[in-house]
Formats: sequence, structure tokens, C-alpha cells
Amino acid sequence: MHLRPLIHASALLASLLAGGLAQAAGGDPSGIWLTETGDSKVRLARCGSGYCGTLVSVAGKGVDANNPDPALRTRSVVGVQIVNAANATSDGYEGTLYNPKDGKTYSGSLKMTGPDTLVVSGCVMSVFCKRQTWKRVK
Repeated sequence: MHLRPLIHASALLASLLAGGLAQAAGGDPSGIWLTETGDSKVRLARCGSGYCGTLVSVAGKGVDANNPDPALRTRSVVGVQIVNAANATSDGYEGTLYNPKDGKTYSGSLKMTGPDTLVVSGCVMSVFCKRQTWKRVK
């Protein structure tokens, strides 16, 4: 019995399991994304075993006026982390999404549907969900 093919197959499997989740999920969502409404851009980057997203630009005043913490209501939302999708799933990532427009945090998910399209879903009680399709800027 030759061990070389078995070792090679094991190494390939380990590589796919460790680093290939983004590929299996439809691609790497790292980059800057334009939200569906076109008024914000979000930078997604690796964050632990998943992805985090930070606002890099917004339309209007861009103040976190609806934050549940009164001390944060005058801060700029640019630079605020709004996506924490730390858990890999079979087709994307799950975690939480912060919506500065209403000051609430939702359970959410990210799913690549093409090299430059990302479906972002936010849910209340896992029943009432809203989806947006974001377009990659770079």
C-alpha cells in the first residue's frame, strides 16, 4: 500500500476544510461593497473564522442618532462595525448586523451569489427577514 496518495489527499482535504470555506461559500467577500440603497459603502474583511464589516462612507449626516446608548448618538457611523458574521455555514456566514438607521442589531447572514454580488439578510426572531443585494465596488 502506498501512503503518498493518501497523505496528499489528506492534505488537500485539510486545506479545503481550513481555508476553502470562503471558496465553497461562493467566493471571498473581502472588499468594499455598495449597499442596495446606494447610500453606504461597507468594507468586509476577515475577522476570526468569518467576516466583519465596517462602514467606510454614508450619505447625509452619518451620525449614529438612534444608537441605544445615548453616549454614542453623536458619533459618526463611518468606521463603525456593522457586520459581525463570524460563523461559517454551508453557503455563507452568519452572525449579527447593526443597522444605524434604527439603532438595532439583528441576526444576519452573508451569501455570495456571484463574484461581485452579496446577499445580506437581517432577521428579527428568525422569522421576519429583510434582504439586500450589495454590489462589489473593489
